[in-house]
Amino acid sequence: MAVDYTVIVVYLAGMLAMGWWGMRRAKSKSEFLVAGRRLGPWMYSGTMAAIVLGGASTIGGVGLGYQYGLSGAWMVFTIGLGLLALSVFFSARIARLKVYTVSEMLDLRYGGRAGVISGVVMWAYTLMLAVTSTIAYATIFDVLFDLNRTVAIIIGGAIVVAYSTLGGMWSITLTDMVQFVVKTIGVLLLLLPIAVVKAGGFGEMKAKLPTEYFDPLGVGGETIFTYVLIYTFGMLIGQDIWQRVFTARSDKVARYGGTVAGTYCLVYAIAGAVIGTAAKVMYPKLPSADAAFATIVKDELPMGVRGLVLAAALAAVMSTSSGALIACATVANNDIWSRLRGAVGKPAGEEHDEVKGNRAFILVMGVAVIVIAIALNDVVEALTVAYNLLVGGLLVPILGGLLWRRGTAPGALAAVVAGGLSVIGLMWWYGILANEPVYYGLLTSLAVYVVVSLATRPTDARVLAAWRERLAGRGTEPGAEQPMAEPAPTPQ
Repeated sequence: MAVDYTVIVVYLAGMLAMGWWGMRRAKSKSEFLVAGRRLGPWMYSGTMAAIVLGGASTIGGVGLGYQYGLSGAWMVFTIGLGLLALSVFFSARIARLKVYTVSEMLDLRYGGRAGVISGVVMWAYTLMLAVTSTIAYATIFDVLFDLNRTVAIIIGGAIVVAYSTLGGMWSITLTDMVQFVVKTIGVLLLLLPIAVVKAGGFGEMKAKLPTEYFDPLGVGGETIFTYVLIYTFGMLIGQDIWQRVFTARSDKVARYGGTVAGTYCLVYAIAGAVIGTAAKVMYPKLPSADAAFATIVKDELPMGVRGLVLAAALAAVMSTSSGALIACATVANNDIWSRLRGAVGKPAGEEHDEVKGNRAFILVMGVAVIVIAIALNDVVEALTVAYNLLVGGLLVPILGGLLWRRGTAPGALAAVVAGGLSVIGLMWWYGILANEPVYYGLLTSLAVYVVVSLATRPTDARVLAAWRERLAGRGTEPGAEQPMAEPAPTPQ
């Protein structure tokens, strides 16, 4: 394992080095939180693919393939579909808004009264997303170094917190590009063909496994529908995803770069399911489906290659963890703390101080994430709560604001509260892992949004006019005195 250890250590050292480099570049709020809104298509596509394909998509995707066969691809496939929908239909408008958070978008659209409540819901989602990603370090470091669970979480979490705190989005962008390349080589180019060959090829796999393992709908229609509702729609509204859209240097980069990333996700989904199916042939009686990835890597790959593939799994976890962490800190600072202490609308001259403030919030949120990850055992339940709250509470007011002119601030606030409370109550009644909470919570949110919006006065014409200006890219960025200009290009 010495060669494998060397590969992993070099990779982790590189992540920290890029964090240090990013610190030297992130000198303003825009640079720190959204990489100066200057990413070209190559970097944008790679970093967007990196953040949506995390540990759940890699280790969990292979586990679903082990359990259900090729239809196990549906979870990650619906993530790719969501990213494609976001990129094709909404990303250009989102990029032109030049905001930092989803709650700022709601304030612009509805007139400045939705921020804190929607910020709390979004903060809870990003926090749980960061926690579940951090827990995944325990699995990888256990395979690598046979470490205690707590120690593994602290080591992995500390590295992510360090480079994220140092350079913000610039550090995360650079590390995500490396992680994207490592995942592509480790999972798609190495593990996928090796797993198929070791399993005897597709002919042998079909001969040894039940036919339902090769049924594209074998996982079940209701499960697929739930994946679409939670993950496809979740991709449309998550702060962690929107914050990457904000990094695009133009609306065209956001649209076409995101389309490339979404297509990559579809390929990654199929690859994970095939690897898991191959693992089922080789190890038919593993104690847990989630152990399939680690087992096939540990037992079937040659040294060096094994280290690179484990680095790919580590990259998958780190990219999602760092993206969720900066999103969580951004929402906590900009949407909750600054509003509660009455510091909305700081002058532009204080941007450098805002870098320090956002850096401090990343550090604080990072420590909190590590502590919660150590205390929490059930990853699936935590992630389900996060996505149920996100979709049930925020999907309707966000998409309603983008698509329906008649939506109002009271309607949006009522939808967030009704949807969020419905989801919480229904999870208590049906159980956290039940499908009903998100179904009924979403319907409740939609009904309340429409009824309250129609029953209240239309949004002020001046608010809508300013909203249209921002959607057209002609508004003024928060904290700026001049109309927004196209940012300078950077290497792609």
